[in-house]
Amino acid sequence: MSLWKRLLIRYGSFFVTLLLLSGLFFFLGHIVLKGGNTLSPALLFGEVAPMDALLFKERVFEGLFPAICGTLCLVLLSVTLALPAGVLTGIWLSHFARGRAKRTLTLCVDTLAGVPSIVVGLFGFSFAILLHTLTKGRIGPCLLIAALTLAVLVMPGIIRTTEVALSTIDRGTRLRVSAMGATPVQAIFHVYLPMAASGIFRGGVLALGRCAEDTAAIMLTGVVVTAGVPYALFGRFEALPFAIFTIASEYTGPEELARGYGAALILLILCGGLFGLSACIACRFRSIKR
Repeated sequence: MSLWKRLLIRYGSFFVTLLLLSGLFFFLGHIVLKGGNTLSPALLFGEVAPMDALLFKERVFEGLFPAICGTLCLVLLSVTLALPAGVLTGIWLSHFARGRAKRTLTLCVDTLAGVPSIVVGLFGFSFAILLHTLTKGRIGPCLLIAALTLAVLVMPGIIRTTEVALSTIDRGTRLRVSAMGATPVQAIFHVYLPMAASGIFRGGVLALGRCAEDTAAIMLTGVVVTAGVPYALFGRFEALPFAIFTIASEYTGPEELARGYGAALILLILCGGLFGLSACIACRFRSIKR
């Protein structure tokens, strides 16, 4: 490769990276500047005393506290539903699937990964209508159905991450484990999964972020504006992405728009906290494994 091509690749890559980072910092800085001044107890709790809201003694109507609680419940429930099924499917694809069955399931997973979230939301809405009909109105759009919808949305990423993480285990390790007399199930759960845990965990972290920020999939499956703190799996709930969407589409003045920027900033902080907690757990897991 000539000197000019090497310089072009080197400085071109640097320029594109700098451009992307500049856009990212501009985006984050814009939200911080617009929403930083609105961060206050009133934004979170409205006219309710913070301790009364945190102890669930009084319902919050004007603040974002119910939306924060709803987002946390939705994210944790969705990942709890998606992670076991996604990991087990990834294990099957990596170690047991062969031939046409593997090609068919891989095609289905890749297709599902490319489906827009609004289409998955329509699927969840149809499922909610079916349950509403079968239970004669007792169950409809709710927190559990929204979590199931998001679980379907993020499961392809978990499946592919698990499959790739397991496929990176070298052949020598596999031969040594087999030579020691371990069964395939013993090898997977006692050797391969611990070795691939960091890669699988990264897939779970990406699923956390996708569940926290998605709006289209939950608009049709139970999220509302003034539901309050989630009280049951089959109840309605609030969520920060939907609150931001509602404020951005219905604001009547600069103050309400600033409140929307404040909600966006809180959502970023919430996602950052979840990612930070996940990173701490991953580091702790790696230290224990060593």
